[in-house]
Amino acid sequence: MRKIGTIAGLTGLIMIVSSLIVYAIRNQMTTPLVAVLWGGGLLILFFFYASFGNLRNLLSKRTTKYGANMMIMILIFLTIVVIVSVISTMHKQRIDLTKAGRYTLSDQTLKILKSLKRDVEVTAFYRQDQRNRQEMYDLLQEYSYHSPRFKYQFIDPDRHPEQTLKYGITEYRVTLVKSGNNQEKLGFESEEKLTNAILKVMRDEVKVIYFLKGHGENDVTSQGKDGYKAAKDAMEKENFQVKELVLLSEPEVPYDTSVLVVSGSKKEFIPEEVEKLTRFIGRGGRVLFMIDPGTTPVIVDLIKTYGFQVGDDIIIDKLSQVFGANYLTPVVTEYDKEHPITRDFSPSTFFALARSVGIENNPRTGAYTLAKTSDNSWAETSLSDIEKGRIQYDEGKDTAGPVPLAAVTAVKLADEAAEAQQHEQHDPLSITASSKKYAKLVVFGDSDFANNTHINLAGNGDLFLNTVNWLAEEGALISVRRRNPDNTPVVLTTTQGRVIFWIPVIVIPSFVIIAGIGVYTRKRWRG
Repeated sequence: MRKIGTIAGLTGLIMIVSSLIVYAIRNQMTTPLVAVLWGGGLLILFFFYASFGNLRNLLSKRTTKYGANMMIMILIFLTIVVIVSVISTMHKQRIDLTKAGRYTLSDQTLKILKSLKRDVEVTAFYRQDQRNRQEMYDLLQEYSYHSPRFKYQFIDPDRHPEQTLKYGITEYRVTLVKSGNNQEKLGFESEEKLTNAILKVMRDEVKVIYFLKGHGENDVTSQGKDGYKAAKDAMEKENFQVKELVLLSEPEVPYDTSVLVVSGSKKEFIPEEVEKLTRFIGRGGRVLFMIDPGTTPVIVDLIKTYGFQVGDDIIIDKLSQVFGANYLTPVVTEYDKEHPITRDFSPSTFFALARSVGIENNPRTGAYTLAKTSDNSWAETSLSDIEKGRIQYDEGKDTAGPVPLAAVTAVKLADEAAEAQQHEQHDPLSITASSKKYAKLVVFGDSDFANNTHINLAGNGDLFLNTVNWLAEEGALISVRRRNPDNTPVVLTTTQGRVIFWIPVIVIPSFVIIAGIGVYTRKRWRG
């Protein structure tokens, strides 16, 4: 009876362990597995019944009592570990220790996740054994950690073909982002693409950014060094639609304009165009002026009517030579910490050939000087001295630094204009919605800082995009964007690779095994 019980117990234990291993591999509990588990459990119960007398004698021994006490202590310890694990799961704090910040989301993504007003559902279609699945899983898990409104799931197309048919998916490595009635697909494990997809499904309309042309402005389609193609691509990545506008060919600035950009105009505006700009501002328009030195006096006069102080000068900054630039490229490190555009902004920005632009700060009217150059700079008023190579600050003639280079203001609309906004019905996309009672103007003393050559330099691109997003009332997008992390592979020699393999895999386990055999043999000899 004892032998039969022992055989039954061992058989039952083998059946249970084998079924659990199969379940861990296949991740699927089938009817045969349940039957094997049940049979193993019955055999173990029979073992206890057949060996009851031996078990009773064993339990009455002193060593058994000591063993029971030890088991109780182990159970108490394990219970404490489980409780700590549960608490740490409920109140967790993730820390990214990688040099390149591989598992740290950008400030822009974090702001978007925290500002979600409705649920975002993400479905990733990957095979269980697909190589890229873990990378996408880590990314989605990081997103869900920062927002309870972000939910995700993985579907294996091979195991659940009915789900792929339901969502209309015909290939692997596809991620579907949905919110409300909007959905977007992406095919790579990329924070940038995932964040852009969230922006698209969260917006019920695409805002339009118009770039004025016809006066020698920077071309948004040009890939040359002075072009704005890179700026256009950056805005489109944030789900804006970018168009060009010839003001002479339009009766008014289009009513679907979210932001109008006047970038680097070189030829003068005619009075009719100035009137159209004035009317656009008067009905609550948002305008970004980027005015280069010595250009468009008429536009400068228009800007001055709204309180801006635009100098007829060129900023000289000897600090720029420290960064490898020339003295005509001022470096900006001082930003206004009250205005949303620059409140959390800290990177340096570089402006090639800029003029001074400031305003008298007045929080009540939304007037702020956004950026200033260093104390080592000044605004040179004598352009002839620059042409002659005479770079020297003249007391009483030039303006000592720090020199303002960018400013912003809000223009309150007249009562009749605000009333007109509330009753305007001819265009549903009109920026003159009833909620807007202010026009917004931002002026930079340079347009080159956002061209193809300079937009990726330090914080230039972030400052430009933050300005556009603030004017377009997309506050969640105002941030410092993620830089592409550099890969930092660990390169090992053949010898180093062998050392890493042999020491932890062969040498250390061998010592442990030999030590165990020695202790066991010594006890046997003593016994």
